[in-house]
Amino acid sequence: MAQGKVIICGVNTAKLPLLTSAQKDALFERIGEGDVEAREQFIEGNLRLVLSVIKRFQNTNENVDDLFQIGVVGLIKAIDHFDRSFMVKFSTYAVPMIIGEIRRFLRDNNSIRVSRSLKDTAYKAIYAKENLMKKNQKEPTITEIAEEISIPKEDIIYALDAIQNPMSLYEPVYTEGGDTLYVMDQISDKKNKEEYWVENICLSEAMKKLNERESEIISLRFFEGKTQMEVAGMIGISQAQVSRLEKNALKVMKNYLVG
Repeated sequence: MAQGKVIICGVNTAKLPLLTSAQKDALFERIGEGDVEAREQFIEGNLRLVLSVIKRFQNTNENVDDLFQIGVVGLIKAIDHFDRSFMVKFSTYAVPMIIGEIRRFLRDNNSIRVSRSLKDTAYKAIYAKENLMKKNQKEPTITEIAEEISIPKEDIIYALDAIQNPMSLYEPVYTEGGDTLYVMDQISDKKNKEEYWVENICLSEAMKKLNERESEIISLRFFEGKTQMEVAGMIGISQAQVSRLEKNALKVMKNYLVG
């Protein structure tokens, strides 16, 4: 992706409008009444959101115009399906829709097709890894995984490397007894940082609204999993004070996220 590029799909990105919360609400009212012009204005007013999302795909070697157009498709889908009763910002809802649309494009447009057998090997390895981790409470080696599923470790390494290309998290691994297991079911939340879109795009902004102590408490409580008593001991205040500061911080973040 070219750095500093201004014209994308004939759009001068430097001159894109930026809508206020009040303007978005007013446009959504009109969109709900079937106002086509309001819908176009809302799309144009959120193109900056598409630009911010496609930056994360700058290392895919895909044409930036193509990514932008696909991102706009995701934006339009988000507009058409957004329900304001969700009580969240539109961007909070739209970002994963845009990301999902781009990921589907990258997967379907990938010139290097991964064979079904390679995928099956990779999925078996992922499933075995999760089972071994639960059983032994530690990260298994490739050798251990290979022994578990009776597949040469070289084949496992090759298969896991082959599926590193973008794919849908909702791609089925296998079906048993009517229950389908998807790729996303085999990925640990702590390691799946690419899918932390809420933390990266929304929560990080909300955290900026907190003071230093509140930010520290929220980080310890919800990103490191500490108890209020543990946090109190770490920062040298009472548990009751931690509780009050935490409640206030969550209120501030909630007010920001719901606009």
